Amino acid sequence: MRILSGIQPSGSLHLGNYFGMMRPVIELQEEGEAFIFIANYHSMTSLFDAEQRRQNTLEVALDFLACGLDPQKAIFFRQSDVPEVTELTWILSSLTPMGLLERCHSYKDKLAQGLAPNHGLFAYPVLMAADILIYDSNVVPVGRDQKQHIEVTRDLATKFNEQYGDTLVIPEPQIRDQVAVVPGIDGQKMSKSYGNTIDIFADEKTVRKRIMSLVMDSRSLDEPKPDADQNLAIQLLKQVAPSEKAAEIEERLRAGGFGYGELKKTLFEYCWDYFAPVREKRAELKGDLGYVREVLKDGALRARAVAQTVLKRVRTACGLE
Repeated sequence: MRILSGIQPSGSLHLGNYFGMMRPVIELQEEGEAFIFIANYHSMTSLFDAEQRRQNTLEVALDFLACGLDPQKAIFFRQSDVPEVTELTWILSSLTPMGLLERCHSYKDKLAQGLAPNHGLFAYPVLMAADILIYDSNVVPVGRDQKQHIEVTRDLATKFNEQYGDTLVIPEPQIRDQVAVVPGIDGQKMSKSYGNTIDIFADEKTVRKRIMSLVMDSRSLDEPKPDADQNLAIQLLKQVAPSEKAAEIEERLRAGGFGYGELKKTLFEYCWDYFAPVREKRAELKGDLGYVREVLKDGALRARAVAQTVLKRVRTACGLE
């Protein structure tokens, strides 16, 4: 089974990225033949600083390797190192109905967020389809909000096969209903766009300050908190502390007599300790960027070998060869 997942290089890794996206993606390497790529072509629809893109891409590579991605188990590479994907994008574009793209909610969502409309943003689902189809991917794990893009991919692959013969593998979505939604310090979903993140690789003083900034209500230390499970610090604690310890602290908060200041300090300690091995590994990798670049280069060679085979099959089927 060949599994594919891509991650945009969007900047500093925070708790929401790690528990909601990165850890589930790394776990794929134990489930099948995993292709995991840094989607730097996709980043071009909203990031227009070349040096920032380079830096972000390197940072994502460091983050993944530090957090447990094993290049012996997964094929890890930069999207732009496999140019075959852009040729397949054009070929698929020639079969893509405008109405199909106009119905895609991601374009509307991005405009609602204030992004300026451009063709790349509009045609994003076609490039995503090419990302999936160029590797003969069988399974694409996605959150429910990305399911429509997999449906577009299936539609385009089916349309190509009907037009030119059985050529492309039709992928199946693997919907991750249990994707962690990690709250930020203000209670909204943790996101850079909200400015409410807790970065994993920030220095100790910064992490402590962010955690101590968690929004709490005005109830006193002694008051019972029957809704303790809704407390932001408790929700975050459940991600980084052993389950029995998190449950014990939740009960103390529920009973009363356990202050928010102490709760936040406890969360900081567990959070800081949880990521200690990852910070150490990342520091080692940052001191050997040559190794990181070799991992990406080797991953690209392995990915291109598959992509070139698929593209040749496509070119032959549609009369380009």
